[in-house]
Amino acid sequence: MTDVEVSVVLPAYNEEETLEETVEVTLSTLASFLPDGRFEVIVAEDGCEDRTPEIADRLAGEDERVRHVHSDERLGRGGALEYAFRRAEGSTLVYFDTDLATDMRHLEELVESIRSGEYDVATGSRWLPENPADRPPRRAVSSRGYNVLVRLFLRSDLKDHQCGFKAFDRDALFDLLDGVEDEHWFWDTEVLVRAQREGYRVREFPVDWTPKGDSKVDLVRDVFGMGSQIVRTWWQLSVSPRITRRTSLAGGTALVLVALLLMTQYLDPRAVLEQMAGADPALVALSAVIYALSWPLRGLRYRDILASIGFRERWTFLTGAVFISQTGNLVFPARAGDAVRAYVVKARRSIPYPSGFASLAVERVFDLLTITLLAGVVFVGLAATGAADSLVAALTGNPNAETTQSGRTAVLVAAGVGLAAIGAVAAIVASARSDRNLARATVRRFSSDAYADYVAGVIERFAGDVQTVATDGRAFARVGGASLVIWTLDVLTALAVFYAFPDVTLTPTLVAVAFFAVSVGNLAKVLPLTPGGVGLYEGAFSLIVAALTPYGAALALGVSIVDHAVKNAVTVLGGVASMAWLNVSLTTAVEESSEAREVEAATAAED
Repeated sequence: MTDVEVSVVLPAYNEEETLEETVEVTLSTLASFLPDGRFEVIVAEDGCEDRTPEIADRLAGEDERVRHVHSDERLGRGGALEYAFRRAEGSTLVYFDTDLATDMRHLEELVESIRSGEYDVATGSRWLPENPADRPPRRAVSSRGYNVLVRLFLRSDLKDHQCGFKAFDRDALFDLLDGVEDEHWFWDTEVLVRAQREGYRVREFPVDWTPKGDSKVDLVRDVFGMGSQIVRTWWQLSVSPRITRRTSLAGGTALVLVALLLMTQYLDPRAVLEQMAGADPALVALSAVIYALSWPLRGLRYRDILASIGFRERWTFLTGAVFISQTGNLVFPARAGDAVRAYVVKARRSIPYPSGFASLAVERVFDLLTITLLAGVVFVGLAATGAADSLVAALTGNPNAETTQSGRTAVLVAAGVGLAAIGAVAAIVASARSDRNLARATVRRFSSDAYADYVAGVIERFAGDVQTVATDGRAFARVGGASLVIWTLDVLTALAVFYAFPDVTLTPTLVAVAFFAVSVGNLAKVLPLTPGGVGLYEGAFSLIVAALTPYGAALALGVSIVDHAVKNAVTVLGGVASMAWLNVSLTTAVEESSEAREVEAATAAED
């Protein structure tokens, strides 16, 4: 049975210049207040690329109080600490940064806080009023801001969560580690927050601290990494426990209904009722059936996209996933529903988040290209026949109606989106043929931290999946053909709605205008300016129909309202049914997708 009471872990990554001195200072400080044989020093060497492993081996061979715990792969700062703690022998577990930024005269106070049995967790603090640290201005702003967010969102009572000077009771720490998910820079913050939530006795005391090494703010590590972890922990500790499957499904359904009610903020409900009252209900129902036919095709197209990047799934499941994500776009702002699909395929079929987002990006690119192509071809035809003159006049003239103004805005938005889609495809194809690592070079402009390598890797995987489909001729043809059929059915839905209104005759000109109006309307609502694109779609559709047909603005607006309402209703019904079938709630899906668990789980790029 071991006599070791205190185990001090030194997390080490490429510390060949300082490790020997750090171990020597640590041993002498511990020996000044602990009996011989009662302590050990563990060098937690985390897949180093310099001489740190050799130095650690030598130190361990020369002094029986020193142990070397090696990892072949990068575990991350938190991962390396946990790996070493589980191999430690002491009942009091301690760690501090190897740069010895914290004055070692505080080590006895740190250790005795736990060893005495008075506290379960102890941490040094640089921000207590008694002894605030003198930090470089940029780093001070970042650190204070981070700690304010932790206290605000995670209800922590501590002033400093990241001082690398902490001690734990062994049993308390191992109990807490069962719930700790981060393996990187957020690890110690999460331990402190969970310790307070679990009712453990936590002590924070002031320490003298001198900044050493690189003190600049790192955009990728500090903002992208730490910020996402605060949100993830907040959800897990404060929100998720209150949400059962029943309440989350009910909440998601309620939000869908709220989305439908939001339409009344952009449209006059009386106008909607009047226009629908004048339409033939049977033909409106037919338009809904036509639109519903496009959804299995969306599932089949998504199956082909995933198959091209190495994931084979059933089209029925994927149709449900598409339904749920599109319903999410009607409910949540900023097209958050797009991220929902990445969550659904990750949670139900274990498809990694980067691949889920990449497959969705491929789908979006094909959608935009298809409707841009449809709009472009029809516009060229209209221009050739001179029919586009009235549209140009409507766009450039002085608007005297709200519909015309919104239509002008929507058409301009559509033009920008269409050009962006063409540019995106050109960039994807060009990058696929290039040997340059653009993702890593770009990320490195914002971050010098090793964590940026992981972020760059995620981006590279995402871009690689997109490029795979874009450069595969057969996949490109299948997905492109399916996209053309899907958007043709979208236009046929609008034509059925047209025909449902009295005094409307389907002519070749009206068919061409419908293709153009629906295409431009869908391009316009790509930007998340209103829920579900309500208002933008109607504005663009109405302006084009009123300018290019003899039916007038009132009927054009009525058709656009009913057409969009039918499509949204089919989407909502399919989304609610799919949520029940797959046992998915929109609220949970949005939370999980925003966490980007793939980023969190692969924090192997560390320190």
